[in-house]
Amino acid sequence: SSYGFVDYYERGSAALAILTLNRKQIFGQPIRVNWAYASGQREDTTDHFHIFVGDLSPEVTDSALFAFFSAYSPNCSDARVMWDQKTGRSRGYGFVSFRNQQDAQSAINDLNGQWLGNRQIRCNWATKGANSGEDQLTSDSKSIADVNNNFTENAKQKSNEDAPENNPLYRTVYVGNLAHEVTQDVLHRFFHALGAGAIEEVRVQHGKGFGFVKYSNHAETALAIQTGNGRILGGKPVKCSWGNKPTPPGTTSAPLPPPAAPGHPAAADLMAYQRAIAMSKMASTQALMQAQHLRQAAMGMGVGASQAMYDGTFQNVGASQQQQQQLMYY
Repeated sequence: SSYGFVDYYERGSAALAILTLNRKQIFGQPIRVNWAYASGQREDTTDHFHIFVGDLSPEVTDSALFAFFSAYSPNCSDARVMWDQKTGRSRGYGFVSFRNQQDAQSAINDLNGQWLGNRQIRCNWATKGANSGEDQLTSDSKSIADVNNNFTENAKQKSNEDAPENNPLYRTVYVGNLAHEVTQDVLHRFFHALGAGAIEEVRVQHGKGFGFVKYSNHAETALAIQTGNGRILGGKPVKCSWGNKPTPPGTTSAPLPPPAAPGHPAAADLMAYQRAIAMSKMASTQALMQAQHLRQAAMGMGVGASQAMYDGTFQNVGASQQQQQQLMYY
């Protein structure tokens, strides 16, 4: 397993660790640091107080947003960044939940305009305010107010048999936030290195920043999403999630061969190069032997004969000697 757990005595220390250590390099690999939740035991925020947080930097994740607000108040219960499913990029806003109304109001008052990442964030109520019965939704949050239901609907979706994480027909990984230079071969090598399972297909939508990787079964796909999400590829953290279409039942395809290592020539090119080297060595050896033979033949003749051969006027020689004359002249 490529994960572990660290326990802190204080919640603030754990929040600081998430903020400062997420995506740091350990032995050449970027690590992902987040809050640990027991499966199915994430806190229900139905009756909590939600605030809207806008102007988020693209690099701010759920864990970074939660760490920022939980460091301010231990009564912060949840934080979600809204992601574009098509591009895999942050929409630039999110929602934060608090267990009591006073802490939520204090966070709005104290953290509005504070720096998180590379931007100053904007905070406001995402639901009804503290001292008013009127709806205080901001213009930004009105258009996405229905997203608040995600806080309570996630548990229902997880139990839904048609959800990708529960449906064995889903075998494709959606990979978003791809750098412009990422090609199909680069993406293939990236997921092959994860060792999640047999890869059947790799596609990259050039110029759109996303691609797809298809595995042989549902379990391998889930492992690839878990291990690949947030890893750095081409200087950017990739966003891995389930593809939006299931594989039709009965569809089978052969696994792709392992990708070639970057910078290594193909086998045919390597054989051609070795053959050219061998031919070059053979030609050099033959030329050297011929030069030695001609040198010995020239030394067997007199000086006059050599001069005659050089002048091209030595006529009383055999056919083989005439050939030697011509070779020596050239």
